[in-house]
Amino acid sequence: MRILVSNDDGISAVGIAVLEEIAKQFADDVYVVAPLTNMSAAGHSLTLKSPLRLLERDSRHFAVDGTPTDSVVMALRHVMPERPDFVLSGVNADSNLADDITYSGTVAAAMEASLFGIPAIALSQKISKDGSINWDIAREYAPVVLKMVMNNFKFGRGVLLNVNFPSGDTGSVKGIKITTQGTRAIDDHVIQSTDPRGDPYFWIGPAEYRNKEDHNDLSIDLGAVHNGYVSITPLSLNMTAVSQLRALEELFT
Repeated sequence: MRILVSNDDGISAVGIAVLEEIAKQFADDVYVVAPLTNMSAAGHSLTLKSPLRLLERDSRHFAVDGTPTDSVVMALRHVMPERPDFVLSGVNADSNLADDITYSGTVAAAMEASLFGIPAIALSQKISKDGSINWDIAREYAPVVLKMVMNNFKFGRGVLLNVNFPSGDTGSVKGIKITTQGTRAIDDHVIQSTDPRGDPYFWIGPAEYRNKEDHNDLSIDLGAVHNGYVSITPLSLNMTAVSQLRALEELFT
């Protein structure tokens, strides 16, 4: 088996080393191609107006001075001599849930692989309220998820999986839930301050919804992860709002 590993936190992130370690439990042929620096919230973006630099760290590890999407394109079109059987993205430092998947570079790397027709899985580890992160949860439960998926799940066209691990310790994980994508209130904070020269600046702060205590529906990703479950959500690249087609057709007929 051949696996490509990428992420959005950058090639030097702890999470990508964890994921490479996990990937090597399933394949001897593992490549790591990821952004040179942290590209969180890059979404599914390509670099089109400037050249890309590819930095070879060794024959299996490459850094791209671009986005997660750029990294997957470079891996598939330039780095890897043969097409991978799976693309794994992560393990992201903090969860990618609900509407945040639209911003997520972690999910975007998996999306790009899916566009190439390659089975792809995004993996994210929730950070605890105190700011700590227990990578052992991903180390223990990612292999369980991957073994079941790789051996038994047939990826539909344009389908990828978004996997989120809860915070806490390995003994507190209650199990695995198959979930739908949740929604959240738009509560990103815009922080205004002044730089040392006296000029104002703005900084988009963290969304606090992740730590709210009212996510209890275990059928959605937010509720499952909040309550100590590993969440697996199948995502589709076909974003057609099928439920609205008839209403639009009636307007224009």
